[in-house]
Amino acid sequence: MACRAKARRACCVICAPIAAGIATNEAVGLRFRLAAMKIRPATDADRDVIWNIFHEVVAAGDTYALDPNISREDALAYWFAPGTHTYVAEQPAIGVAGTYILRPNQSGSGSHVANAGFMVSANARGRGLGRAMAEHCLTEARRLGFRAMQFNYVISTNTAAIRLWQDLGFEIVGTLASAFRHPDKGYVDVYVMYRSLREK
Repeated sequence: MACRAKARRACCVICAPIAAGIATNEAVGLRFRLAAMKIRPATDADRDVIWNIFHEVVAAGDTYALDPNISREDALAYWFAPGTHTYVAEQPAIGVAGTYILRPNQSGSGSHVANAGFMVSANARGRGLGRAMAEHCLTEARRLGFRAMQFNYVISTNTAAIRLWQDLGFEIVGTLASAFRHPDKGYVDVYVMYRSLREK
């Protein structure tokens, strides 16, 4: 038994550096992939891939209050609406795998507050694409003169997105009770999230 205990301790001592090395390699790989990523304004040539991403995300029915059966024409009209800045994120190995939009949250006297929406293809999730687009979006919003950003309809079950927004300085400023009908979880709450873009 003492030998087995020593063997287990020896294994832990050996495995720990290996695990650390794997984690380091994964982190380096992630940084490399993000460094190779290009986020740019969308063009007409991106419409097909944006539609594919849009359809995949919206058809799931669990993160956007949009018709899961929305047509290609209506989807692209929404994503490329007048006054909307549309961007794509691409990497050499996989091409365009994410897209986001940036626009005024309201018109007139409310146009200094931005609103945004983000979509990432299923096969590119977990690679830091969403965070990279979010950080790019905040930079673009400041460049365009917005003083704050507000998300009007963050589904409470979308915990990964909520963690990301909070990590980037957003706060939940309101809760809409049972405002979204989730396809699996029924009626769930929706959050309004907000952050200033002004330097403190």
